[in-house]
Amino acid sequence: MFVDSHCHLNYKGLVEQQHDVIARARDTGVATMLTISTREREWDEVVAIAKVHDDIWASIGIHPHEADAHPHVTAETLIARAAHPRVIGIGESGLDYYYDHSDRTAQARNFRAHIAAARVTGLPLIVHTRDAEDDTLAILGEEMGKGAFPCLIHCFTASGAFADAALALGCYISISGIVTFKNARDLQEVAARLPIERMLIETDAPFLAPVPHRGKTAEPAFVADTARFLANLRGMSVEALAKATSANFFRLFGKARA
Repeated sequence: MFVDSHCHLNYKGLVEQQHDVIARARDTGVATMLTISTREREWDEVVAIAKVHDDIWASIGIHPHEADAHPHVTAETLIARAAHPRVIGIGESGLDYYYDHSDRTAQARNFRAHIAAARVTGLPLIVHTRDAEDDTLAILGEEMGKGAFPCLIHCFTASGAFADAALALGCYISISGIVTFKNARDLQEVAARLPIERMLIETDAPFLAPVPHRGKTAEPAFVADTARFLANLRGMSVEALAKATSANFFRLFGKARA
């Protein structure tokens, strides 16, 4: 049974057919989904989905793209909203220097607020990082020095050196459908050698549909295709990979296990 550790069930492309999307995921063997928020107005939406489905959980967070629009969201705000029984993660948050949709200082402030919330609640921090490896590692390392917190690097596309440094900090790493792309050789090399006990899988649906679904709207059912590709890449059975990554999810997101 698979876990889609990162999807956006409230996003356009999925929300219009949400019932069918969830049914197709279950039919494909996806036993658990985590639907992620990226801005404050989505918090009620993702929690509402999780409240009516025992196999779906929610996160509370502000994406780095949205940092400029959410200066009022503090660690205390996140902690209060994360108390809901269906909320099991903090994020996604982090740094995105590829688009720079928000001021980098605002992104860092937002990131640190999420880290503080993760530290207090014990809920995993879900990290988005793009073209910001050095600053992401610097902030994570500095904040870990103030007190440890659980951490997941979502939709990993960074360098092997970044992966090694994140693992050394205790982070887990989630692999998306990008790993199936023909031009993703560097990512494939990293994914082939990641310690299996620190790996999760995800779709980031409705984005990044894996082969053989390129060009389509991604949905949680497609996590099975990513799992099959990864299993072949690592020379293991898809059943073993599914079992390991699912166990890792519940080890990291302990509130869901409880």
